[in-house]
Amino acid sequence: MRVMIAGGGSVGIAISLDLVDRHHDVVLLEQDPAVAEKLRSQLHSVDVVTADACEYSSLANADLRTVDVVIAATGDDEDNLVISWLSKQEFGVPRVIARINNSRNEWLFGQSWGVDVAVSTPALITSLVDEAVEVGSIINLMDLAHGKMTLIEVTLTASAPAVAEKKTLDELVLSDSVRVVAVVRAEQPMVPQGSMRFLEHDHVILLARADSAGDCASAFVG
Repeated sequence: MRVMIAGGGSVGIAISLDLVDRHHDVVLLEQDPAVAEKLRSQLHSVDVVTADACEYSSLANADLRTVDVVIAATGDDEDNLVISWLSKQEFGVPRVIARINNSRNEWLFGQSWGVDVAVSTPALITSLVDEAVEVGSIINLMDLAHGKMTLIEVTLTASAPAVAEKKTLDELVLSDSVRVVAVVRAEQPMVPQGSMRFLEHDHVILLARADSAGDCASAFVG
C-alpha cells in the first residue's frame, strides 16, 4: 500500500518507521529543508520529500493520485485540515487520517473536511483517565463512521443490573442500535455469547449509534 505522511515530527517519524516495517511504500513530506535532510539520513526506506503539504502543487508533485492513504500528522490542526481537504477533494485519496492536536478542534475533523478517521491524542488520554477513575460510567473510546457511531466502554460495578440480576446477554434488553462487541475479564478478552453472564469488574465494550449511547445505561450502569 502506498502511504503519504505529512509532517516530519516525532509522530510522522514513528508512523513512517512502523509502516515501513509492515512493508508499505511510504512518502514523507516535510517543509523544513534542514529537517528533511536529516530525516533522509535516518529513514533510509522512506521517500522523504521537502515540500509544504498544504500546497496543491506539492501534493501533485508527490503524485497523490497514486496514494492509498494520506496521514495528516503535523502539529498544527489548521494544516492537517487543509491537507485532508486537498487530499480528498482534489486528489480523491480513498482514505484520509488526520491528527488532532487540540481536542477543542475535534468537531471540525469530519467528512466536510475530507477526514475519514480523526485521531485525537488528547481525547484518548482523557478517556484513559476517565476509565481509571470513573468505574461504572460510560466512557467514549472512539467515534466511528464520521461520528455516526461510537465505541464505548463500561466497567461494571456490583450494582449494575447486568451483574445484580445475573442475566445473560440474550436476556438483557438492549436497543437495536447498541451491540456488545467484546468483554475484558481479568485482563483477558472474551467474545460475547448469548449465554454469557456478566461479573463485577468486567470491561464491556459496546458499539452504539451516537445518539443511542445512553441506551446501554439501563443494563450496564448501576
